[in-house]
Amino acid sequence: MFETVVIATDGSQSAERAVMAALDLANRFDAAVHALYVVEEGDVAAAPEDVREHLRESLEDSGEAALANVREADGNVTTAVREGHPAEEIQRYAAEHDADLVATGTRGRHGEYRFVLGSVAEALVRDSPVPVLTVRQLETAT
Repeated sequence: MFETVVIATDGSQSAERAVMAALDLANRFDAAVHALYVVEEGDVAAAPEDVREHLRESLEDSGEAALANVREADGNVTTAVREGHPAEEIQRYAAEHDADLVATGTRGRHGEYRFVLGSVAEALVRDSPVPVLTVRQLETAT
């Protein structure tokens, strides 16, 4: 049923729970797993010009750390860091790798304020041509 699963992670607690659920599902179907971190290009563009490159590098480092956590949970994962609009990049990556499923957390780095700004998970559910597994964080983050 699922041959390729793409896990979108931002390193948040919500994403960690989605990672574990997606890895379990992929394991049950013996599916290939890809983990993706997207550097939000709007975050970089909004920064003062003299710190943009430093911010980009810092966000990429955060992405590598989030992906390292996925590799710790399952060493047989293909990982990638991209820059762009997260929902669009996740969908593009899923299409490039012929994914059967995209998994993501529902709250992300911006917590409850993400509702006001728009939700990557919501955009994925609305626009993705492949099924999207959203996993919500059960416990309250502090």
